[in-house]
Amino acid sequence: MRSHLRHLLLGLTVAAAAVASGCDRLGAARAPQFNGTDITGAEFARRLELPDASGKVRTLADWKGKVVVVFFGFTNCPDVCPTTMAELAQVRQALGADGGRLQVVFVTLDPERDTPEVLQRYVTNFGPDFVALRGTPEQTAAVAKEFKIFYGKVPGKTPGSYSVDHTAASFVFDPQGRARLFESYGRGAEALTADLKALLASS
Repeated sequence: MRSHLRHLLLGLTVAAAAVASGCDRLGAARAPQFNGTDITGAEFARRLELPDASGKVRTLADWKGKVVVVFFGFTNCPDVCPTTMAELAQVRQALGADGGRLQVVFVTLDPERDTPEVLQRYVTNFGPDFVALRGTPEQTAAVAKEFKIFYGKVPGKTPGSYSVDHTAASFVFDPQGRARLFESYGRGAEALTADLKALLASS
């Protein structure tokens, strides 16, 4: 009797595990599989409100219906920033007909040197419809806090010169304006393209 009971309990446990596994597989089949980190429902990166290079205040609502990629950087950045922006240009092209459904937003962490004119020239080098945002130092600090972005000046080799250390990653928002993905630097244009295709297909 005890042996039969043990086998019965074991069978129920295995069956329950199989059902749970099946549910997991079904859930996984419905949910997109991303290369980047899924931050759906995160308590950060929910608001973005800064002037663009023309002085117009922009928010995520301005691009509703598009997938938005937000990247924080500065125009004097020698490597991470131009590499990321060039990859985003590649991604837009790789999306083909869906390229028009992607909006790239560059937020400067160096408003002191990145004037509106400098920013506009910089972003249009990578895409004619790429948008640059620039706030006051106080606004920049507030947005960086909202997105949990680290940044700080690093003194250069000559008096008065400096660079800016910062978090090297992009944030991806779905067409409804919700934060969905955190894309680390170095993942590459192919991986990001796949993520954006999956996000567009599921929206």
